[in-house]
Amino acid sequence: MNCHVILRYFNVAGADPLGRTGQSTRAATHLIKVAVETALGRRPKIDVLPDGTCIRDYIHVSDLVAAHSDALAYLRHGGASVTLNCGYGRGFSVLDVINTVKRVAGVDFKVELAPRRPGDPTQIVAACDRVRSTLGWQPRFDDLQTIAAHAFSWERKLSKHAG
Repeated sequence: MNCHVILRYFNVAGADPLGRTGQSTRAATHLIKVAVETALGRRPKIDVLPDGTCIRDYIHVSDLVAAHSDALAYLRHGGASVTLNCGYGRGFSVLDVINTVKRVAGVDFKVELAPRRPGDPTQIVAACDRVRSTLGWQPRFDDLQTIAAHAFSWERKLSKHAG
């Protein structure tokens, strides 16, 4: 019998805590990366919705790696096929993220109001009790400041290597 685990990612962010790897997509649109690039002066400003209230569930990339490892162990021990949400079960607004990045970076940067993108939901938060109970998964980096700090460290490292 072939069984599988499908992990439904929410907003993956952060970087390897040891600085070995992180997001390096050019022209990225992911909020944390854009905010960090703005804090480092690589973008002139960041655009946000007029009220800055869009809420998203951010998961640290290292916790997602652990979820994959736990999923493999689950299957090796005869686990049944399952689909699981990978997030922390709570969200942060756009302004929460921007203010956290500003604190982590120790820099204020320009934020401009922009129209809502068509079809952009106001809130997306994972119902993630099943990933914890099914896989025994326990996040280690469930903290927005830690996620932002790891992303900032990685992006600063990229900036040093680029210039």
